[in-house]
Amino acid sequence: MPPTPPSVRAAPESAAPLAAKGVAALVVLTGVTSALHVGKMPAAIPFLQQSLGLTLLQAGFLLSVVQLAGMLLGLAVGLMADRLGARRVMLIGLVVLAVGSVAGALAPSVGVLLGSRVVEGAGFLLAVLPAPALLRQQVQDPAVQARALGWWGAYMPLGTALALLLGVPLMGALGWRGTWMLLAGLSLLAAAALARGLPERRGAGPSALAQQPLWPRLARTVSAPGPWLVALAFFMYSGQWMAVVGFLPAIYSQAGYTGAVVGGLSALAAGINMTGNIGAGRALARQVRPGMLLAAGYLAMAVGATLAFAAVGHPLLQYLGVLLFSALGGLIPGTLFGMAVALAPDEGTVSTTVGWMQQFSSLGQFIGPPLVAWVAVQMGGWQSTWWVTGACSLAGLLLAWRLQDAWRQRRPAAH
Repeated sequence: MPPTPPSVRAAPESAAPLAAKGVAALVVLTGVTSALHVGKMPAAIPFLQQSLGLTLLQAGFLLSVVQLAGMLLGLAVGLMADRLGARRVMLIGLVVLAVGSVAGALAPSVGVLLGSRVVEGAGFLLAVLPAPALLRQQVQDPAVQARALGWWGAYMPLGTALALLLGVPLMGALGWRGTWMLLAGLSLLAAAALARGLPERRGAGPSALAQQPLWPRLARTVSAPGPWLVALAFFMYSGQWMAVVGFLPAIYSQAGYTGAVVGGLSALAAGINMTGNIGAGRALARQVRPGMLLAAGYLAMAVGATLAFAAVGHPLLQYLGVLLFSALGGLIPGTLFGMAVALAPDEGTVSTTVGWMQQFSSLGQFIGPPLVAWVAVQMGGWQSTWWVTGACSLAGLLLAWRLQDAWRQRRPAAH
């Protein structure tokens, strides 16, 4: 990561960190607001079944289609963010999210609602993908930057947990259409806060590297080992996390637990992931080796998933396995966001590198749950599906070793 500029070091000790923390908080809250749009759908499914006659297959498409933009456009959005500027693209994304949510609130049919989710997926990608690059630009102190990126890694579990906890009572009071409208308003408020809190600085446009033509920047990104390593590592994480946490409500519903209990257990399992994210940022700020953090995360996920799926008949032990899986697994995204910023080929490819990582993350979330479900069907239950997550964790351990080596080579020439 870049050394602290003399202008920052010369400032009063309390002024720069306070400003940096405020910037980080604003960006993270923007991410949480965006994540609410992704997390609102699981809680809305019963309401949509009553209102629009939603089928189970349609519900599956509504849950997964939001990942479509990330799967197909992650790299393209990253290139655009590096060219146009991270702040500008995030503002566009928040407005697109609001438009998609309003369109969904007015949807007369499932088909129109599905189309609105595609729009929301595009807005979500635009709103969150450039955030690490924005944090790198705005937060110059390396220690504060590492902690900020750790907090950024927590935006998705925090938003998902809030949506799971508050979604049902909110929709019970406002209806699902009213909730969609409320979230659209929150996105516009977030855009206004970001625009006012981070005014565009004169002369702070894209760097000379970012203004280069698209293909050279793309070639620099995909020809460097760092972007591939962080992308594959995120793929090994995201697929298994989404499979375990995503199927948790179904597993506990089959075990006879009530809707309120299932919602609370699922929200805790998703939300506890943020502890690992935040812990990773703090550890990186204290110069803990990122390879060790990644290895600890993948090992915890392997043990936790084995308990969650194999300890049939012991629900408490299974749930403790899920908490271990999610909490320490959070070390992985918290570490990888920091590594993606540092292992990008240069200043002009930070968002492009994060976009490449986002593309593989979305691919993992798209592939992981169906693969685990297919194994469960073939084996007649969840008890043998641990081998899928175990294989992902083993591959993740190998990638952690390679990433540590890449990090060590990159650090002396940090950009």
